Amino acid sequence: MTDFDAETDFLGEWGRFQQLTFFLLCLPVIPNGFVSLSIVFVADTPPHHCLIPANVNLTPAWRNSSIPLEEDGRGALVPSQCSRYRLRDVQSFSDRGLLPGVDVNLSGVATEGCVDGWEFDRTTYESTISTEWDLVCDETWKIPMSTSVFFCGVLLGSLISGQVSDRFGRKPVLFFAIGVQTVFAFIQVFSSSWTMFCVIFFTQGVAQVSRYMSAFVLGTEILSPRVRTIFSTAGINLFFCVGYMLLPLVAFFIRGWRMLLLGFALPGVFFLPLWWCVTESPRWLLSQGRVEEAEAIVKQAAKRNRTEPPAVIFGPLHKEHKTERRKAHNICDLLRTGNIRWLSLTLWVVWNSLTISYYVLSLNTANLHGNAYFNCFLSAAVEIPAYMLSWVMFRWCSRRLSLCSTFFLGGVVILLTQIIPANMMYIAVMLEMIGKFSVTTAFSVMYAYTAEVYPTVLRNTALGTCSMASRIGSIIAPYIIYLRSYSVSLPYILIGSLTVLSALLSLLLPESYGMPLPDTITHMQDFPGCCRKTPYELTQTEEKESAAERKSPVVS
Repeated sequence: MTDFDAETDFLGEWGRFQQLTFFLLCLPVIPNGFVSLSIVFVADTPPHHCLIPANVNLTPAWRNSSIPLEEDGRGALVPSQCSRYRLRDVQSFSDRGLLPGVDVNLSGVATEGCVDGWEFDRTTYESTISTEWDLVCDETWKIPMSTSVFFCGVLLGSLISGQVSDRFGRKPVLFFAIGVQTVFAFIQVFSSSWTMFCVIFFTQGVAQVSRYMSAFVLGTEILSPRVRTIFSTAGINLFFCVGYMLLPLVAFFIRGWRMLLLGFALPGVFFLPLWWCVTESPRWLLSQGRVEEAEAIVKQAAKRNRTEPPAVIFGPLHKEHKTERRKAHNICDLLRTGNIRWLSLTLWVVWNSLTISYYVLSLNTANLHGNAYFNCFLSAAVEIPAYMLSWVMFRWCSRRLSLCSTFFLGGVVILLTQIIPANMMYIAVMLEMIGKFSVTTAFSVMYAYTAEVYPTVLRNTALGTCSMASRIGSIIAPYIIYLRSYSVSLPYILIGSLTVLSALLSLLLPESYGMPLPDTITHMQDFPGCCRKTPYELTQTEEKESAAERKSPVVS
């Protein structure tokens, strides 16, 4: 155990304080599940074709034949979405009593764009941003851009939130992010244009990742080692999954995008009062030299757990190093020495590949065969066993083995998906869900592993930069899906290959299973870690201090 874990061992593993902290830090993550993937329904494009104005006098035969037929991706003939036969020619044929396909060869009739707008199928959606602002045909690029703008916000939030949190504390950043996300979620409902929608969506991305990372790190630093493992793998991710599963359920009953976003904004109001229930991280306070504040929180936790704290919880060693611990760390420290530099670069590449795979599979549910709501729910549901498996693997298995095996399985299954024949679409959907299961498991393990391998003084900054690097992948993920318009197989080939290569690269990472949580940069494992596994040891002075503290009398 680390110094902090040993010094707070008297609190126990699973008292009232740990239970309350676990639940209260998981709860605010639920909205992240439906906000980050709400674009699946908010920006989906239903079937559509050029509008034929009702005041144009056409015979039923010509009105039904005014849209040319084109081949879709599977070779079937469907009405064109972006063109119609030139209306003045069609009206002339109709007025003269000519019949389409009998008196007039339609292949010779000139076409034109949808100059009068589009007519959308309202069977699935009452409205989306696509139907409201006509984001189709020449404006189709705005759909993946909307998602990319959100993830640009996530990238910025990953960059700044970690450093701000390491400087000012986990708790203030967590609740500031909750407030910002709630306020801007309400404003987004009243968006009057696509540009306004994207600007607000960008801010949502900044707040969303700040909220998640602050809660994640706060729980990792407060909870005991065994509970920390459950929290960082299964706990917080299962609550995210609850939000993800609520997304298709709520969207099924609320088919208009504005009311859907309003429904997603309301829960944020109920999380702000948790400020008075959640504590700051004592581990972070110690890293800043604020020993008295850390002791006050731990004593309060002991009172809640009905245990007696020792007279001195954090010994003279912490006070002697107050000045040293107060030294500010920033993103540059992740590249300062060769060991941490190569570890950071490798993690950034692996995180990036993982994020591409996860979001391509998540955002692609609307394009799968079958009902869009059911496919989205299924994609969310497979994450529950994935998070449970990640906890089992994190509890009893090697970190490198866990990452490599789940990466490799996911990549192979994704590659197999694109060779399934068109008449076996349900098998393709099943394989894609297995791929989503594997990638989600790897994602959960990777988040917890990153928190384990970096020291306390850089943990939130490191998580933020890893998340920031991975957002390059999430930004381009919508455009990888967009490649379906050229080849249905291309997205699967790209993400499958990336995932397999990342599986091999993960073998270079240092092993952290059974290792103490590092507090300083000197405590970190060596890179590459495939050949050695050396836990750091306390210095002789530190050992004497720890022994003296354990012998200190208990307050009566």
